[in-house]
Amino acid sequence: MAAIAYFNFDGIAEQAIEFYSEAFHANEVKKVKFSDLPQDPNYPLPENELNMIMESSIEFAGGKIMMSDILPSMKSVTGELVKGNQILISIVIDDKQTLENYFTNLSVGGYVIMPLSEMPWSSCFGMLADKFGVVWKFNSDADKFLDRVLSKKNN
Repeated sequence: MAAIAYFNFDGIAEQAIEFYSEAFHANEVKKVKFSDLPQDPNYPLPENELNMIMESSIEFAGGKIMMSDILPSMKSVTGELVKGNQILISIVIDDKQTLENYFTNLSVGGYVIMPLSEMPWSSCFGMLADKFGVVWKFNSDADKFLDRVLSKKNN
């Protein structure tokens, strides 16, 4: 079973899909707009909501992220979208060049919290917030670190 990061946006999911697809050199992008589904004639969606993203997925390098828009007409049910650091995505890849490429691509329009560098727990670690406010953590060898610490703890 895979854990998949899911992002909600306030009408800009289409832009986010384009950005993340390019940043990760996605090998598969799927998206469904609300207009792609049959509409309930008793509760038709306003024109501006029909073009919003109902569901999408981006697959890259064995990973996947999903995202959608929160409809303004549904905010009484879903609540308002709050931008913040409640979502943090961790990218763990042994290939440092790929890690550096993703880091560089996602930093466009955002800001670097910690530049990629060697740390006691990783030979290549960094953090950034992308232009949509999503915080990303990069770690070239998180699994090795966890295994090393846990093996010492169990001895």
